[in-house]
Amino acid sequence: MHSKAVMNQRSYRSQNPNSSYKRPSEYRPEQNDDGRSYREAKHRKQDDHHHYQSQSRSFAGKYTPSSGSLSTRRELYEKDFPLYKQPVEIGCFSLDCNRRFFNDGRQMRYYVEPDRNPNFNLRDGYKDRFTKRDESQKEKLDHILRWIVSNRSKLNSKGVAASSAIDFDFVTWRGHLTKLLCTPYEMREGWMLAVTRFQGTIYISEVETEAARRDCENRTEKHEEMMYWGYKFEQYACSDDVDGSPDPSGVVNTNEAFCTVVQTRLADHRLLFSGEVDCRDKDPNAPAPPACYVELKTSAEICTPKQRSNLHRFKLLKWWAQSFLPGVPRVVAGFRDHDGVVVAVETFHISKISQLIKNEYNCWKPTVCMNFCSDFLSFVKRVATEDNPCVVYLFSWEPRRDVTYSIHRDSEFSFLPHWYVEEMTRRPDSHTQP
Repeated sequence: MHSKAVMNQRSYRSQNPNSSYKRPSEYRPEQNDDGRSYREAKHRKQDDHHHYQSQSRSFAGKYTPSSGSLSTRRELYEKDFPLYKQPVEIGCFSLDCNRRFFNDGRQMRYYVEPDRNPNFNLRDGYKDRFTKRDESQKEKLDHILRWIVSNRSKLNSKGVAASSAIDFDFVTWRGHLTKLLCTPYEMREGWMLAVTRFQGTIYISEVETEAARRDCENRTEKHEEMMYWGYKFEQYACSDDVDGSPDPSGVVNTNEAFCTVVQTRLADHRLLFSGEVDCRDKDPNAPAPPACYVELKTSAEICTPKQRSNLHRFKLLKWWAQSFLPGVPRVVAGFRDHDGVVVAVETFHISKISQLIKNEYNCWKPTVCMNFCSDFLSFVKRVATEDNPCVVYLFSWEPRRDVTYSIHRDSEFSFLPHWYVEEMTRRPDSHTQP
């Protein structure tokens, strides 16, 4: 169904480190408002050759074979924006109120634009209409793996009919890639990523750090309630049906989710990843997914220039990274007061965020984020060489440190389930979809 779209996707790159891609309907060889150009596909081969050569030359200064580490120093990644293909949605799945997987879009919701000053009470329902997902159940990549098994025929290596492999270098969650994009600027929270190579594809799953576990255990009641506020805002801004209206009187159930599955390429890394989507544009003339999707956020209201600057310097980094990766074009933010009442709503277009932050002193740069992610994936490819689902390469990072790794065999870090390994080891012609 998506093969034509996949074949027609165009790659893009920019000499401007602050550039972002446009939505699919605007992909054409022209200059945008600030003079940046998108190159035609006929130049891609030449551009890629130059890009890969420069990438391999620059990578040597960041990777230290003797210590097995990768630097996160920002200045090392200030170079041309890397090639990043327009993300293409190749599927979706839903998780119901009991966290059960469905290979369809039944949990998709539709965006209903709020008033500019909506007066939404985000505290409503916290005590009596809230079903919270059990965070102690670590799902790892299981839902993405179920989608792969259910859609295996779309993913087989091209030209190899009997192959069991899928035609991607990496499979992961969008959230894990978001953390990588933010790493050069993250000053507080480290991460651990478990990596396994299986049938030529590298799977990346997050491992909870000790610091994250402690933070979760020590959350205050106020913090728990403020986490609820984000879900409540979604309830005010979304309807279950294209012609429906939001129903804030219902239960907020954080087990429920709609997830897009997209494919793209960053430099020479073919990526398959999934991420939760809040809602889509209800306009019947809206572009095809993922360009019709809308991300919803809440934040403290902006009362001073300093608060606006902090939004640009810190929150917009994560909002941009989370939406840029899958090709979601806009973030709608509800700004709340101290009592949890949304007093204003503002839309941020992902393609314009680089303009918002350009005058901020010592601010984050999209090119640094994307180049670090690309080089990290190259680092992983060099390290994770044994093709074995029982072997895990554990990559660890703490702020102001290099990325390091350790190797674990038959350990508690193994995350590819037996059912997935067995299913993917079978020949496709003997496969029966669940």
